[in-house]
Amino acid sequence: MKNGIDPSNELEKEAFENSDIVFTDSLDVLREAKFFIVAVPTPVDEHNVPDLTPVKKASETIGKVIKKGDYVVFESTVYPGCTEEDCLPIIEKLSGLKNISDFKSGYSPERINPGDKTHTLAKIIKVVSGCDAESLNEIANVYKLVVEAGVHKASSIKVAEAAKIIENTQRDLNIALMNELSIIFDMMNINTYEVLEAAGTKWNFLKFQPGLVGGHCIGVDPYYLTYKAQRLGYNSQVILAGRNINDDMANRVAQKVVMHLIKTVGNVKTAKVLVKGATFKENVSDIRNSKVSDVIKALKKYYLNVDVEDPYADSDELNHEYGFGLSEKISNDYDAIIVTVPHKEYKDLDEKYFASITKEDALIADLKGIYRDKIKKRNYWSL
Repeated sequence: MKNGIDPSNELEKEAFENSDIVFTDSLDVLREAKFFIVAVPTPVDEHNVPDLTPVKKASETIGKVIKKGDYVVFESTVYPGCTEEDCLPIIEKLSGLKNISDFKSGYSPERINPGDKTHTLAKIIKVVSGCDAESLNEIANVYKLVVEAGVHKASSIKVAEAAKIIENTQRDLNIALMNELSIIFDMMNINTYEVLEAAGTKWNFLKFQPGLVGGHCIGVDPYYLTYKAQRLGYNSQVILAGRNINDDMANRVAQKVVMHLIKTVGNVKTAKVLVKGATFKENVSDIRNSKVSDVIKALKKYYLNVDVEDPYADSDELNHEYGFGLSEKISNDYDAIIVTVPHKEYKDLDEKYFASITKEDALIADLKGIYRDKIKKRNYWSL
């Protein structure tokens, strides 16, 4: 960041020019600040239990530098109550100060859509909340300085926390419905995207699509809500059902490819598969919670030879996070190709391209349906 490099590739180098932002990891520098914003990751562990380590560590840092009259606003996605029950007590303990009387606090959920150059921070209404009326107004005024779309004042910190978590839970459930429909339609030999195209002609039909649900938000946030519900004595049914469907899609994709290979290759250990796309969504470099890794893991259980290609992902990051890197060279004799995300570099690829790198009986598994009606000389399948 000091060198004008955005690790997420969201900003060009020019965006850093003539900026008065100080990038630092120094506590001494932080002590000079009066308004702290916490926007650290809130992942889940291998059992899908919320891991609050980053947000708690950030609270410890704030607790070491906060002063009387300062503000702290959390943006990390958490379950309702986390800010006041888990984070603020840490700050109070380390600082010796009291929330409301000595410093003010609030919550304003992060609304960032990676890779989206239209719905940027300044153009999305910002939900804000505070620990009291004074803090609510002050926090709203601060965000108004940069958010052109304006702010929405929530009545409490818990309401703001809940609003954020249901945004992604709603999307997760709608995508789960599309994924379940794709499973059913596949059994009927009906193309899901053709069905959605027809249904989408109705004015109030919600246009969601099937696919792998990864990333740091949609595939994670619902577990924070169901975890909190369980602690309160309620076992979620609908939300977890959607999560189960979406989490299992990687295995379904792998099984579909393997079934084709068993029919056409016989000995699957000799089969070669190319996976195009390793990031969690199109046109971004973010690989966090990418379900493509689950597809690759499932394929390798059958001892398949898997190559991976992606114009955005970093090979070293993939190796560190998932144990596989990008292939240095693309072959010309694949038995199957899986196009996982519709990167803009992929959208103009034609049948001639796929024919040049595959065998005649190869399968093109086009998860997002971007080559529908374009593949005639190879086997074609989409969700």
